[in-house]
Amino acid sequence: MDGKHLYRAMWRWHFFAGLIVLPVLALMAVTGALYLYKPEIERAVYHDRIILTTIGPMLAPSRFVRAVETATGERVAQIIRPAAADESWRLTVRPEGKPPITLFVDPHDGAILGRISDGGIMQTVKHLHSLALTGPVGNLLVEIVAGWAILLVVTGFYLRWPRAGSRALALRGRPGGRLFWQDLHGTLGFLAAGVILFLAVTGMPWTDVWGGGLRNVVAANNWGRPKSPVLPWVQSTKDVLPWTLRESGASIGGHGDVGVDAVIRIAGQRGVGGGYSLILPATPGAPYLVVTSVMAAQDARAITVDAGSGAVVQDIDWRHFGPGAKAVEWGIATHQGQQYGEVNRLLMLAGCLVLLLLCATGPILWWKRRRDGRLAPPPSAPPGAGRTVAGLMILLGALFPLTGLSMIAALGGGRLVRRVRST
Repeated sequence: MDGKHLYRAMWRWHFFAGLIVLPVLALMAVTGALYLYKPEIERAVYHDRIILTTIGPMLAPSRFVRAVETATGERVAQIIRPAAADESWRLTVRPEGKPPITLFVDPHDGAILGRISDGGIMQTVKHLHSLALTGPVGNLLVEIVAGWAILLVVTGFYLRWPRAGSRALALRGRPGGRLFWQDLHGTLGFLAAGVILFLAVTGMPWTDVWGGGLRNVVAANNWGRPKSPVLPWVQSTKDVLPWTLRESGASIGGHGDVGVDAVIRIAGQRGVGGGYSLILPATPGAPYLVVTSVMAAQDARAITVDAGSGAVVQDIDWRHFGPGAKAVEWGIATHQGQQYGEVNRLLMLAGCLVLLLLCATGPILWWKRRRDGRLAPPPSAPPGAGRTVAGLMILLGALFPLTGLSMIAALGGGRLVRRVRST
């Protein structure tokens, strides 16, 4: 098998991979870029609800818990204390059968400054990014798309690798010509391949099948957080938990309730200031859980407080995480542009923008290079080249089961089409 035939086989797989996932990748690129700037967007959209104009001593948190419960007729399920002193606190209630409601409260006078439903605009962006709006199917689709994105990067990198008479980084031809679009697409992809591959791989832990399996492996090998008696948390609160805490909650405690004021005081005594979520007990005997708002991965911390006695049941931080948990938490924080400050965020933004450009230039390049009415690159000849690439793709698919199944389906579909055409 010579290099020409292997190149053609790679090109064909690259084409079909793009055809399968291009619309979803474009959506993820746009929503991912927006989510990198979640704090700034929320402060702009909800400015009057977030930015405080009052100053002075802070009321006891139980005061504005009562104010919110009186105003809504619902129990407060979660409190978010901001890291910035000039921002309001956020209290969330979860009416049965309805989306959660978040109320913004001035901690100085207890005034309710406004409310949003179901997490507001940025939660919608997050749901679009994760395809959560489509339900459980969306999570499966994200895993498939991420796997095909890895395939796109691998095949695209091979196609652009410098060969005799070609360069990886080039921009030739007149604007609008086929050579120009080929170089633009190839050069952008070659430059951003590492970032796009990183985004695809580090997005996998959020998925149910591959990510859930990884959590099980991490837990089974004691590579995660310390083990504890388990009380499952309400699913809707899992998005505030560190990745390693999402399969379990905390130990069951005694009856009674020391109250949010005592728990917040305990958190302060343990060095946790602003920038955390406080999850209130959902059922009798359930504990309070304080979870820091993670920027860098090493900021991850979760404190479990027995609601009846106020005793600290568990205090987990970065030092207690095993190597698997540390690797995943680092990947997630870097994926979200938080681990290394503004440089990190700009690099992830560049990856999203280049990915969006690749999604735009790919169809243009296909349109300009189509020949003889052919919708796809011709099959490689001899067939061995196609089988070699297919074997490589299935090996990649074995690492990501849902993607592997979709690859097998694509192979089967291709063979079926060829048989129909030959009859």
